[in-house]
Amino acid sequence: MNLELDHAFILVEPNAEVADVLLSIGIEESFGRDHKGQGTSNRRFEFSNGMLEFLWVRDAEEAVNGPGKDLCFPERAGDTTYSPFGVLLHRKSNSQLAMPFAGWQYQPDYFKPPMAFHVGMNSSDLVEPLCMYVPFVEPIKRTAEKGTFKSISNVTIHTTANKFSDVLAVANKADRLTIASASEHLMEITFDEHQLGLSKDFRPAIPLIIHW
Repeated sequence: MNLELDHAFILVEPNAEVADVLLSIGIEESFGRDHKGQGTSNRRFEFSNGMLEFLWVRDAEEAVNGPGKDLCFPERAGDTTYSPFGVLLHRKSNSQLAMPFAGWQYQPDYFKPPMAFHVGMNSSDLVEPLCMYVPFVEPIKRTAEKGTFKSISNVTIHTTANKFSDVLAVANKADRLTIASASEHLMEITFDEHQLGLSKDFRPAIPLIIHW
């Protein structure tokens, strides 16, 4: 499969104060930004081969009426039975340039055309994580850095969906991403091949477990 994980996000409460728990175990924060027209803001944690993003609804009216309304961020953030997760994928090579799954184009206000996301057709199925493809990102040859919290080995997203949509089935084949059925929504991130054999469960504050 000509796909790999670019980054993953978790929808959390406004200002994402819960993200401070990552700082407490030594993960460094990069920077945050507002998403004009989408009604969201974020806090970002960047690594050598990807990123973890804590996303929140900053302006509900903008999120409901702006160009990103069909992403359903307020709905996902406001109901614990819905998946609060999303993944963004990019291609590994230019050998295949077609969109990897059925979907629709999302042109955010904060990107200049033609820089637009390809959003999976499962976006209206809120128990599944949101799946987005980034066609304007060229293949990147990355070398995983050595150390602690340097590179993402794998992200596993648990969903309460019993049967995966075609979009989710394709996303499940991307490098460094695993989708699994479960009784609750949960994200697990493994850093640096779990070299230290340590783990931290951030529930109930965040549906997140980190292994390093």
